[in-house]
Amino acid sequence: MFKPNSHFRLTITLAFLSGLFAANAQEDDQLPTNHQQPDSAILLEKVTIEGYRLSSHLRTFPGNLSVLSGESLTLSDGTNMTTALNSLPGVSMQSGTYTTNRIVIRGMGSRTPYNTNRIRSYLNDIPITTSDGISAPEEIDLQNLGRIEVIRGPSSALYGSGLGGSINLFTPEKMQHEGNFSLNYGSFNTLKTNLSGTLNSKNTSLWSSLSHLQSDGYRDNNEFRRTSFLSTARWKKSGWNLKSTLMLMDSDGQISSSLGKTQFENDPRAAAANWAAIEGHKQNRKALAGATLTNFLSPGLSSQFTLHGKWSDNYEKRPFNNLSDQTLSAGIRSKLNYYRPITDWVVGIDWIAEQYKWKIDLDNILLNENRENRYQFSVFSIVNYRPTSRLSFSAAGTLNYIRYRLTDLFSANGDQSGRRDFPMIFSPRIGMNYAAGNHLTFYASVSHGFSMPSPEETLLPVGDVNPDIKPEQGMQYETGARLNFFDKIVEAEISVYWIELRNLLVTKRITEDIFTGMNAGKTRHQGLELLLRNRIFDFSAFPGNLKSTLSYTFSRNRFVDFTDDGNIYNGNDLPGIPEQYAQLQLSWNPIKKLEVSTHLQYTGNQNVNDANTLKYEGYFLLSLKAATQFQIKKTGGLNLYAGINNLTNTHYASMLLVNAVAFGNNEPRYYYPGLPRHGYAGVGFRF
Repeated sequence: MFKPNSHFRLTITLAFLSGLFAANAQEDDQLPTNHQQPDSAILLEKVTIEGYRLSSHLRTFPGNLSVLSGESLTLSDGTNMTTALNSLPGVSMQSGTYTTNRIVIRGMGSRTPYNTNRIRSYLNDIPITTSDGISAPEEIDLQNLGRIEVIRGPSSALYGSGLGGSINLFTPEKMQHEGNFSLNYGSFNTLKTNLSGTLNSKNTSLWSSLSHLQSDGYRDNNEFRRTSFLSTARWKKSGWNLKSTLMLMDSDGQISSSLGKTQFENDPRAAAANWAAIEGHKQNRKALAGATLTNFLSPGLSSQFTLHGKWSDNYEKRPFNNLSDQTLSAGIRSKLNYYRPITDWVVGIDWIAEQYKWKIDLDNILLNENRENRYQFSVFSIVNYRPTSRLSFSAAGTLNYIRYRLTDLFSANGDQSGRRDFPMIFSPRIGMNYAAGNHLTFYASVSHGFSMPSPEETLLPVGDVNPDIKPEQGMQYETGARLNFFDKIVEAEISVYWIELRNLLVTKRITEDIFTGMNAGKTRHQGLELLLRNRIFDFSAFPGNLKSTLSYTFSRNRFVDFTDDGNIYNGNDLPGIPEQYAQLQLSWNPIKKLEVSTHLQYTGNQNVNDANTLKYEGYFLLSLKAATQFQIKKTGGLNLYAGINNLTNTHYASMLLVNAVAFGNNEPRYYYPGLPRHGYAGVGFRF
């Protein structure tokens, strides 16, 4: 049995309480008149978004962008982000356990073994992605978010040129003093609690949240604990405002790992034998802080300066050795915005310095120790031009410079220090949006993106810096349309895309604990995405109102030029990406205070290896949830809910470890068993 770090959790709790006490000491003035609550994501036309680093409306956005807010974030029990993200077309999140997840957007990052890369993630415009491209947005409690914006495909200067796109998380903005407490309990002894509060005065707003999640897990060696604190504060004065964000997190999760086919089919509750034998687990402590100062220099001119930093300390106990690593980074972001009736201009810089240290030991004997310093600098510019009220153009570009410095701190195997200076990369983007009328909008874009190699991919198997490894780069061509009919009773968005990628980064597993990387040719990604929202009927009395949301993705992701160990895979499908993916949500309010919702998910066939010799068949999942609300006079509101996930008790793999390697006489372990039928119930109290 393992125990989370109690000192760090005490720090989180004290930070939350001190934040509330400090805010409570402020004057109880009236709310600012310009404080607005985020729009609902149900109506495409009215959604206010932050994409392209300029606040605008979704209808005029020159490219694809999906927004999740309100009820879109509460489709399930709220213990992870999988259900919410998978409701978006083009997005596929596979979750093996609470500690093992992979998010793939338009086929990017499907071959990454145990985490998410090729995607940039931000919290309140503060980067949470490490400099080597690894993201874990799912670590942030869904109840601590007011809105999620997802840009699919390379976003160029917009959000760091990630090949897959970006996931942008925003904390809630409340209009009044408010407190919330929730308690959720479900199968496998899963318990989740959340306490949050908002206090506002004339010029100041403070929101803080403390959450805790724990579970015994469905499988052996599968326990998980996570405590997190998240807070934002805003100060407003004439001519300027300051917004700060602070996040603290402590988690500890046992690792059950993937299974071979025989054990997956006959004993899915088991953990992999080698991980269970040593009670393998991962401890993770993180802190993130940032502050943004906005100055309004004139009616059309403003500047923003952001200072941010991240710290993490991780320890992973593994069958073959133990890994301890620490990350410390700091960065600045500065931009100047110039607004005119016809044009908008943005210019800015991003600079991030990060130090990554890791050491490997076995039986308390040090095997390796290294330090890598990474520096990333970019200059970006965006121009929006509106020649008419219906037509708009966008042009953007960013110039990126990245370098790594490796210092070998373990001299027993010789000095393997080295440096890697990558050539400057220019990422352009152009887009247009045309409103043919109040009911139809067209958009099109061409954009460039790139992804940097991970630490394992930059090193040769012997530990030396690989001088030949190159960033992965690609171009995306996209067009789409947004439609609404019958006074917005029916709303739809359809998009098609084509991505050409070169210098494909391939992570190769040499032994059970040694990985390396190489550039392995070209891939092509093509797809069609559909999002359809429909108010089927809407009455003030029974049968109430019924609405539906359908998302559908069809994609082809193929190797154009790929040879590995003498095997030619040209024309093969990339593994780990479903050919088709569909989600249908139905939400019914038979009476005002009762909501019944269903969630149907279809995941299509997907290949498990590059050779396409093994395919995992598609499957359906069905979930059901009911919720009711009560207003309590002079106190607040009470929300009760209960649900069942995987109602049909489907046996399926919730995550695939593509290209798994067999060691000894064992089967390759491709499969992470998904949860069987399981239920949950919860209560929320607003005061």
